[in-house]
Amino acid sequence: MDLLALLGIGVLTGLTTVVFGFGGGFVAVPVVLWADRALGPDALRVATATSAAVMVVNAGFATAVTPRPVLAALRGSRTLIALLAAGGALGALAARYAPAGPVRWAFVAYVALTLADLLLRPGFVRPHARADDEAGTGLPAVLGAPIGAVAAFLGVGGSVMTVPAMRRAGHTMRTATALANPLTLALALPAAAVSLLGSAGPAGGSLAGTVDPRAAGALLLGALPVIAVLRRRPPRIGDRVHAWAYATLLAAAIAAMLVPGTA
Repeated sequence: MDLLALLGIGVLTGLTTVVFGFGGGFVAVPVVLWADRALGPDALRVATATSAAVMVVNAGFATAVTPRPVLAALRGSRTLIALLAAGGALGALAARYAPAGPVRWAFVAYVALTLADLLLRPGFVRPHARADDEAGTGLPAVLGAPIGAVAAFLGVGGSVMTVPAMRRAGHTMRTATALANPLTLALALPAAAVSLLGSAGPAGGSLAGTVDPRAAGALLLGALPVIAVLRRRPPRIGDRVHAWAYATLLAAAIAAMLVPGTA
């Protein structure tokens, strides 16, 4: 039953990778936390590590099939990408030693604050006027390290930070979510490497470092075909509806983390 649920959530993860740029992230964390609840306090550590591994594959695949003209918006972002990678490694390393309880509530608090910011401050669901998407600017490189560290530490994925930032920089939701995938890949790759090289948890041989390969495999089995199809035929969503749907998914992730069965 757990395997079927993970496959189903994998399909949803593929959808959110293309439509929202999540790559896995906070969609995967509550699900893996539930699937590995028998690990007790170590379940959250395994969930964040598994999320990073899923994000590497999903974000990498989504980036590979993204049109080159869209990715051209990241030209000249080498410093940003390097700092995202450094932050991702540090965040994943810190997550290995952090107590599960505070990390869980930090996850909920961070996503809740992000949701409140999106709804209350102009620029996301109520975008600033602009002539066209080409007017959008990139992320300041200085944000790379903190974005990478927080995203890897909490397992939320880089898109929770990068999509709102790029949206407020003038990009449409379609472009902001597409660019979130290569940025997520930059931080998730070192985070996943740290997790895979970590010591195995109490489940012993069933884990690869602190990654649950069974859960990761089921999520990817559901996600990758969806990414392949939707990248060829992306859904047409109005910009404002797209922004509201993004905010709604954040609210759903908060609710999932508050379900008692994931404790």
